Amino acid sequence: MKKLLIPLFTAALLFACKTDKTENKAIIVNYPPTKTVNTVDTYFDTDVKDPYRWLEDDRSAETEAWVQAQNECASNYLKQIPYINQLKERLSKLWNYEKIGAPFTEGDYTYYSKNDGLQNQNVIYRKKGTGTDEVFIDPNTFSENATTSLDALSFTKDGSLLAYSISEGGSDWRKVIVLNTETKEQIEDTLIDIKFSSISWYKKEGFYYSSYDKPKGSELSAKTDQHKVYYHKLGTPQSEDSLIYGGKPEEKHRYISTSVTEDNRFLIIYPRISTSGRKLFIKDLSAKNSKFVAILNHTDSDSYIIENEGSKLFIVTNLNAPNKKIVSVDASNPTPEHWVDVIPETEFVLNPSKGSGYFFANYMVDAISKVKQYDYQGTFIRDIELPGLGTADGFKSKSKDEVLYYIFTNYNTPSNIYELNPETGETALFWEPSIEFNSDAYESNQVFYTSKDGTKIPMMITHKKGLKLDGTNPTILYAYGGFNISLTPSFSITNAIWMEQGGILAVPNLRGGGEYGKKWHDAGTQLKKQNVFDDFIAAAEYLFTKQYTTSNYLAIRGGSNGGLLVGAVMTQRPDLAQVALPAVGVLDMLRYHTFTAGAGWAYDYGTAEDSKEMFEYLKNYSPVHNVKTGVHYPATLITTGDHDDRVVPAHSFKFAAELQNKQTGTNPTLIRIETDAGHGAGTPVSKTIEQYADIFGFTLFNMGIQELPTNTHKN
Repeated sequence: MKKLLIPLFTAALLFACKTDKTENKAIIVNYPPTKTVNTVDTYFDTDVKDPYRWLEDDRSAETEAWVQAQNECASNYLKQIPYINQLKERLSKLWNYEKIGAPFTEGDYTYYSKNDGLQNQNVIYRKKGTGTDEVFIDPNTFSENATTSLDALSFTKDGSLLAYSISEGGSDWRKVIVLNTETKEQIEDTLIDIKFSSISWYKKEGFYYSSYDKPKGSELSAKTDQHKVYYHKLGTPQSEDSLIYGGKPEEKHRYISTSVTEDNRFLIIYPRISTSGRKLFIKDLSAKNSKFVAILNHTDSDSYIIENEGSKLFIVTNLNAPNKKIVSVDASNPTPEHWVDVIPETEFVLNPSKGSGYFFANYMVDAISKVKQYDYQGTFIRDIELPGLGTADGFKSKSKDEVLYYIFTNYNTPSNIYELNPETGETALFWEPSIEFNSDAYESNQVFYTSKDGTKIPMMITHKKGLKLDGTNPTILYAYGGFNISLTPSFSITNAIWMEQGGILAVPNLRGGGEYGKKWHDAGTQLKKQNVFDDFIAAAEYLFTKQYTTSNYLAIRGGSNGGLLVGAVMTQRPDLAQVALPAVGVLDMLRYHTFTAGAGWAYDYGTAEDSKEMFEYLKNYSPVHNVKTGVHYPATLITTGDHDDRVVPAHSFKFAAELQNKQTGTNPTLIRIETDAGHGAGTPVSKTIEQYADIFGFTLFNMGIQELPTNTHKN
């Protein structure tokens, strides 16, 4: 929210809720009043009321007063939970260990990210050869409250120049700064108003980036759906940047990404109408006045170029191969009829990388990593021996690098960095964290359960060893289920804290995700979206049947598309869980596409304007439109950020207002709105710790937990 000159403090105090404790220690909440307006939209002759439309105006004084009142209401409730500070202290203590990222070489320097423990933002370090490590970029100095974060880094091939992007207050809008890496001095004016963009250098002359025209309304909520690619020549003002692709009214592309091949030979453009499916064009930068050549002039696949050897291109594609494969083709005749398989499709989903002149085929086998090494002719070299069952990520380097790195993790193992010799296949532990968490005291098991229509769904369940299955274990059921995104095992400090308290973490791999390829994704989209909700409900019922927990001790949690999942399930099955935790959720399914770049999500959701059938389907599960008067909903803590310009906070505002107005019973409905925060990326560590202390405290308190177990971290 932008700060306003109109005094709002008095109004906020008048709206602030009051809280009292009953004899059973439940906290009674009197919610701030939320006015209604007479706004009605008509879809296919059906009138739909939108009484909280005014909360969409993120620049209004009224909305800011409402936000302040709701935050005070939530704060007054949360501060009465007796162990919030205890959780915060434990989170801070466990978080306070050194974390580093995998090293990478640029020019004469080796770079890596590092956080001493509780630094709000990770710091970029470097060293030359065997020299001394030095701070290169410290994002903690970008702003007083550490809400300005570092986003992307892009070096020239010789490492002498760096262009990096920053986000202010969590917004998706970026600024780009160019440095001389030797002197660490900024060499030209900062570029502004860049969004959803990579930074792709061409030699040392300039770089390509993508953005939208700045919207006429609010920059945090107004629609942005015509992406364009620009070329910035060093030493010239941004106003003179050349439009390279996009901007034609008859050819709208909501997202366009770019890259330049490592040898500076080809510019690659990936125009997209939606978040799924992309076109593929190349431009030969070595040929003067060359034109874009279409490899794929349709959006029927998610194909991309992973490598080239001169004019020979290697393409990762799911065109007629839903689990993906790698093909090769010459740039002179690059269309699919000329493609030759290099690594054919298998029964498992392929997520490849390239490094040191090899391909590393990372397969998801029931969401668990299996990695195979191939040469560029497609010859199998070896299986990479991983440290265990979990997620391996990385295996990326320049073609001539002699060593590459990967990270291995799972739900109870903090991320370790491994060094791999690609010629011998030898792996060695490069770095492991020193953290006060005993991984050996926990176990993680994969189960398969049956969804409503008979589909088998995998789920990972993690908890302390020896846990008694008596139905009384506090459990968080977390999922996503959309956009072809896969949930693979990874360690989280916050999840570790939850499990320390005796909690169970259950993560099902719902349809709509990418764990089993394109067919799995499509099975949870548009008119099949209910499959995702059914999969989630069936996961909860499996936990009940196996006595892991019961509805009285279950919390359902998800963020973004996962926030939609929580909102839809809690309105369809309000009896399923005791606690609901929708974060930055897509909750108004009739209007999501009217904000920022939301129209690009239509592949997964469809829109209310597509057809009467699609409108009715969306309306029937849209969380904002399915809160009913007199229903006993779970205790709900909605979280969002005032600078979220991906899923605008109006979604959460409206959902909170509907719940506060209509639900019955004593379960609280609170909304916690983080200021100077966006969709999640770049949030300072201090804010994250405070947020999770509130989330876990709220969850446990509403499960009837009166105090936390002591010395849990010694188990």
